Amino acid sequence: MIQEFKDFINNGNVFEAAIGLILALAFAPVVQGLVDNIIMPIVARVFGQPDFSSIRIGLGGSQEVTLEDGTTVMREPTIEIGTWITTVVGFVILAFVVFMMVKAYNKTNGPAADDDGPSEIDLLTEIRDGLAK
Repeated sequence: MIQEFKDFINNGNVFEAAIGLILALAFAPVVQGLVDNIIMPIVARVFGQPDFSSIRIGLGGSQEVTLEDGTTVMREPTIEIGTWITTVVGFVILAFVVFMMVKAYNKTNGPAADDDGPSEIDLLTEIRDGLAK
């Protein structure tokens, strides 16, 4: 079992996945900066709001909320649709950038299926022809 674990760890795909995860974690703030500092100001110019956070759905009633400074206020519970939309915009941009990176990686490394040798059908055909002789 230990040897299997060593083989698993030494497999290149695990190392590549770890590097990809580290790069993705490091790249996420870059994309968030893009959303916050470039895309959302464009949204502000078009829609007149700095972001989508002002889009809310009120649920009615009120509840007591304690603020950071210790004061208590009554507020209506709301569903923060706008904040969610802003998060989705950031996710879509990040997903697109990761897609483009994977596409570029696959293009530079070429298809792996060509290096695998003859296909199963080719091998079966050779066996059939050998038996026919």
